Amino acid sequence: MTALTGAVLAQNALSAADLPQIGAPAIEYGTLSPVLAITATALIGVLVEAGAPRRARFGLQSAVAIVGILAALAATVWVSIHDLGKVSFEGTDLLARGKTVAEGALVVDGPTVFLWGLLLVFALVSMLMFAERGLEGGLSGFTGQAAVAPGGAGEREATMAGIEHTEIFPLAMFALLGMMVFPASNDLLTMFVALEVLSLPLYLLCGLARRRRLLSQEAAVKYFLLGAFSSAFFLYGIALVYGYSGSFTLAAIDTAVSNQIAGQNLLLAGMALISVGLLFKVSAVPFQAWTPDVYQGAPTAVTAFMAAGTKVAAFGALLRVFFVGFGGAQWDWRPLMMIVAVLTMVVGAVVLIRQTDVKRMLAYSAIAHSGFILTAFAGAYEGSAGTATITSVSAVMFYLAVYGFSTIGAFAIATLVRDGGGEVGHLARWAGLGRESPVLAGVFALFMLSFAGIPLTAGFMGKWTVFSAAWSGYAWPLVVAGVLTSAVAAYFYVRVIVLMFFADPEGDGPTVAVPSVMTSAVIAVTAAVTIVLGIVPGPVLDLAQNAGTFVR
Repeated sequence: MTALTGAVLAQNALSAADLPQIGAPAIEYGTLSPVLAITATALIGVLVEAGAPRRARFGLQSAVAIVGILAALAATVWVSIHDLGKVSFEGTDLLARGKTVAEGALVVDGPTVFLWGLLLVFALVSMLMFAERGLEGGLSGFTGQAAVAPGGAGEREATMAGIEHTEIFPLAMFALLGMMVFPASNDLLTMFVALEVLSLPLYLLCGLARRRRLLSQEAAVKYFLLGAFSSAFFLYGIALVYGYSGSFTLAAIDTAVSNQIAGQNLLLAGMALISVGLLFKVSAVPFQAWTPDVYQGAPTAVTAFMAAGTKVAAFGALLRVFFVGFGGAQWDWRPLMMIVAVLTMVVGAVVLIRQTDVKRMLAYSAIAHSGFILTAFAGAYEGSAGTATITSVSAVMFYLAVYGFSTIGAFAIATLVRDGGGEVGHLARWAGLGRESPVLAGVFALFMLSFAGIPLTAGFMGKWTVFSAAWSGYAWPLVVAGVLTSAVAAYFYVRVIVLMFFADPEGDGPTVAVPSVMTSAVIAVTAAVTIVLGIVPGPVLDLAQNAGTFVR
């Protein structure tokens, strides 16, 4: 019996050659070096948090984050030179198309590398704000112990003992990691994972403000709950699109959409749900309700990092999903996106006029700017290789650069206008700032003029690019709506300038804190970029135009 069983098993056994051969995955480590550098930075930050002496952690964490971002930025330049390089088309130098990496999970092309560079630069200047310790008596703007009751004895003891939440730096690095993977994802599942890696650290960071702790915790809870709903919509949309196309990969989805296989209702429902998740992240109407509350309650450094970085990552993902995956269904989603763009511009500009808090004002300004960016996106003008006309992708990328620098600079100035209880939020308390600190008020006025799109500022060039792309895509109603809403918003921005320089202050007027070298560097760099991109936008605009081609 034993011999018979052995013979049967031997007869049915597969030889080693018959077994499927599973090799090691092919990972292009050099091409992925910017992402790997940020991953290593985040992990090193976790180790520092676990093993370094408490008194030395803040300095070590700051140094690790800044050095890691600089290394990733250098790696991004290296990737742009060695992995993309340049090709010529009709006498014009263009970045090479790029390639898929990590077993097809990610794609490194012109838009990916451009957005990586933007994210890393924004993260670098934001980390300087994170590291600021001169505004709270030698401590950072983050609470010492988030687990204790706001204003309670435990929090006071932590402040007296100099305890700080130094894990803010690795949390920010993990969020930056998600931001970099999000627009580079080549399939929807990878994009969803990146969305969660991006979002979860930000939920925590929003609740760690040293001042106004209850408002900060409320902001974190609102952001978490609404973000969870948007992620659920996004994931359900992925499931429906998979049911339609049979694949998560954007190229395969594009093939199914172009061939117009059966089940169009499934496709439309999937696109709608995916757009909910993405439009939530860019603060587009009607998914913008979280923005003013979260911007107001979060620590200002986190707000600056989130306002610039999340918008870059989300718009990059939005462009890739709809231009690469759903490009064949353009006439299905363009009308809806046009409506969303107009509503976002109108709501952002109109409600902006009613704001009396600086951070809420910047939040509604961010909503209006999302509408301007959606103008170029909804125009969906892709042009052709070597064209001199601004394409939608190039216009969006350039506008993201313009908006990000001005926004970070504006929030950096907001950290310096203070009273005995911390930052001064109410705009009425900013009256007379031009007399108290003419330079600071002048730089803030520069950012307001850029937001308004006044010539010789970066904002003017940004609006010109998005309106040009929309006009080339025959979306002229969006251009008309954009010009009108820009005029409405400009009224408020000019009113803020008048308030700072010509209004009489209440009582003693605002108090301006003396910034450290780090915050001063942030303000100087962002102001300089706002001026330079308004006067000499050519190099960055050409770079955006040459890098504006997706791998399909």
